Amino acid sequence: MLPELKRLIEQTGKDRGLEKEIIIEALEAATLSAARKKLGSQVDVEAHYNEETGEIEVFQFKVVVETVTDPDTEIPLSYARQELDAGAEVGDSLGSKIDASTFGRIAVQTAKQIIIQRVKDAERDNVYEEYKDRKGEIANGFVQRFEGGSVIVNLGRAEGVIPTSEQIHREIHKRGERIRAYLLEVKRITKGPQIILSRTHPHFLRALFEIEVPEISEGMIEIVNVAREPGKRSKISVRTHDKDIDPVGACVGMRGSRVQSVVQELRGEKIDIVPFSDDPVQYVCSALSPAKVSRVLVDDEHHSMLVVVPDDQLSLAIGKNGQNVRLAVKLTGWKLDVKSETLEASGMEEEFAVLTKIPGISEELAECLFNEGVRSVAAVAAAGPEMLSAILGISEEQARGWIHEATMLLEQELDDEKQ
Repeated sequence: MLPELKRLIEQTGKDRGLEKEIIIEALEAATLSAARKKLGSQVDVEAHYNEETGEIEVFQFKVVVETVTDPDTEIPLSYARQELDAGAEVGDSLGSKIDASTFGRIAVQTAKQIIIQRVKDAERDNVYEEYKDRKGEIANGFVQRFEGGSVIVNLGRAEGVIPTSEQIHREIHKRGERIRAYLLEVKRITKGPQIILSRTHPHFLRALFEIEVPEISEGMIEIVNVAREPGKRSKISVRTHDKDIDPVGACVGMRGSRVQSVVQELRGEKIDIVPFSDDPVQYVCSALSPAKVSRVLVDDEHHSMLVVVPDDQLSLAIGKNGQNVRLAVKLTGWKLDVKSETLEASGMEEEFAVLTKIPGISEELAECLFNEGVRSVAAVAAAGPEMLSAILGISEEQARGWIHEATMLLEQELDDEKQ
C-alpha cells in the first residue's frame, strides 16, 4: 500500500486538477514554516519530500566549530566526528534529521493554512491559464447566485460573472438554470481570475450563428457586420464567394429553424439577416428592410445618403423609436437621412430650421450638423451619441438627450401624418 501522505498527494492532484509537484512544493513550504516556528527563524532548516518513503523530511543544518557559542546554529567538532561524519572539519555545515511530530499544534495549524493557500493559488493560476486564451468563445454554465445585480455563473472549475451592463434588459434568470454567454474578458485580480461574460455583445450574436450555421464555421459564409440593440432587434450582414450558396437562406435555415434557435437563445430578440453588397446603395437598401426604398442620393464627401421611401413606408423605414434606421447606420457605417416622397418633393422649409425644432439645437449647431451630413430630425434620431459628441463637441450624455428629443419629435410627426 502507498503511504498515507503519498496517496493524499495523488488524490488531491486528481480532485483539484493540479500537478503533483505543486502539491509537494506546498507541503515542503508549509513544513519549513512549521519548523521555523518551532525552532526559530535564525536556524538553517530544509524540508524535502521523500518519494520512496512518502514523507516530508526536515533537516537542521549546523556549522562545525571548535567552541560552540550558539547551540542553535553551531555544533562542536568532537560531536560532529563522533555522531555525524568522521571526516568533518571546522566550517563544514552538517544536517541532522528532525522529528516533525514535535513541532506542536500552532506550528501545524500554520502549516495547514499555508498548504490551503498554496493550493488555492495554484488552482487560480490553472483557471487563468485555461481561460485567458478563450476570449471570444461561448461559455456554458449554470446560474449559481446573484451579487449586487451581477449574475454569477458556474462554469465547472471556475466562476464567471455577467455584470449588469452586460445583461439583456428585462431578461430574468433563475438560480440553477442553464445559461450561455460570450466570454468577454479574463482579468487577473487578487482574489483570482475574474471571467467577465456578456449576453449583450454583438459578437455573442455572431458566435451563436457560427454554432447554428455550419457554413459559417467552415468559412463558406462570412458574417460581415453585426448591429445590435440587445433584447430588442439586431441586423447582421452576410456574404459568400460561392455562387451556389445563398448566404441569407443558409442562415435562416429550413423553415427558419437556424435563426429561430438563435432567437430563442436571445429570448425573442428580432433578427434581420441582410445580404452584404459592395455597392453601398444596394447595401443600405437591404439594411433598411423590410422597408422599400424609392431612390437614394449619395453624398460621398460626408459619407452620407438621403434615402427616399414611399409615404406608407416611412414609419417602417425609421422603425419604432428610430430603431430600424439606427441599426442600418451601425450595420453599413453610412449616415442616413430618411424622407418620404412627399416631404422630399415638396422642398419644404430650410433644413436648418427643421433641425432647430429639436430642443437645445441652435442655428449654429444645426449648420454644423448639416455640414457633416446630418440633415434631418430622423438623421439625428438615428445617430449614435459618439457621433454627435464628436461633431458638436458636447458630452455623450447631452447627445443622448438630443437623440431622445429627436426621436420623440419624429414619433409626433409620424402620428400627425397618420391622422
